[in-house]
Amino acid sequence: MKFLKYLFLLILVILVAGAVYFGAQDGTFDVTATKDLKVPQSLAFKTAYNYQSWSQWGPWMQTDPNVQITYSDTLQGVGAGYSWVSDHPEVGQGNMKTVAITENEAIEQKITFNTPLGDSSSDVYWSFEPGPDNTTRVSWGMKGELSLLEKVFMSFQSGSFEEATKEMYEKGLENMENHILEQMAKFSVSFDGIVEYGGGYYMYVTESATTAGRAAKMGPMLGEVMTYMQSNNIQQSGAPFTIFHQMDEAAGTVIFSAAIPVKERINTAPDSNVLCGYIEPLTAIKTTLKGNYDQLDEAYKAAHTYIEEKALMLDPEKAQFEVYASDPGLEPNPANWLTEVYVPIIAPTETIN
Repeated sequence: MKFLKYLFLLILVILVAGAVYFGAQDGTFDVTATKDLKVPQSLAFKTAYNYQSWSQWGPWMQTDPNVQITYSDTLQGVGAGYSWVSDHPEVGQGNMKTVAITENEAIEQKITFNTPLGDSSSDVYWSFEPGPDNTTRVSWGMKGELSLLEKVFMSFQSGSFEEATKEMYEKGLENMENHILEQMAKFSVSFDGIVEYGGGYYMYVTESATTAGRAAKMGPMLGEVMTYMQSNNIQQSGAPFTIFHQMDEAAGTVIFSAAIPVKERINTAPDSNVLCGYIEPLTAIKTTLKGNYDQLDEAYKAAHTYIEEKALMLDPEKAQFEVYASDPGLEPNPANWLTEVYVPIIAPTETIN
């Protein structure tokens, strides 16, 4: 009996000493991972903002692809949240909730882990700001304090809590970037068939460029036209477009105009670089690209393939053109950009099916 008594006292002393020792250890933590993502700032924000996307890039999904996720009625914004349950010890179970947001700049969340050691809550934070070379600098962090039992548990792990958390967040940011880039790269081409284009007046500037260098000139050219129209109180009547006057595939060069539609003819000064033109009504094969402009060749291929299959004739008197139905300034995801491609043809005398 005395042995058991002394053994009990010894265990009690060890427990008390351990509690004192581990209780004296600093359990506070603040871990942050930062990465410059090659994506628009608003897309990075929206991806972190919407919990439903987390299953596509969250680093824990690679640890346990079978984790069970339950979403709240609200998927984004203050009050949105989700919970998860996993049999994998590194994933476990818990929940997260958004507590504050600053549009496109910051997100604050509360995360709670449900463990055999008890519930543990921490603050999760995000920041989004312009990075170098048109990137978005994203920081993802978590701060809080480990409980006594968590400090005891972590003391027996090979790595520190901070190292494991930072490594997980760094992998998460890498996954997020790849996920967004994959979404941005999606595109589709729809065939609209033979259409009648009504024509009309437009303001424009004309340049020559290499085929590869045309895209870099488009923005400044449209900006020049828009500035002229604003300074002269000229109203825009449609979506901007590009007219291709001459294309030399062998030399890889093109002469083109960046244009903005107007309702009527505008008389410009003799020394003005911005002029007013007119497109006559025409018959054309129309295709529509939903996606980034670098996929426009696919829309042209679809149009020309149809022309060849149906033995139609290109109209040599009229230039092909493309209309930018979406404003990239308002829609940051290129996968949602709409561009209408018109290839003029001589109107067929018979109905084409």
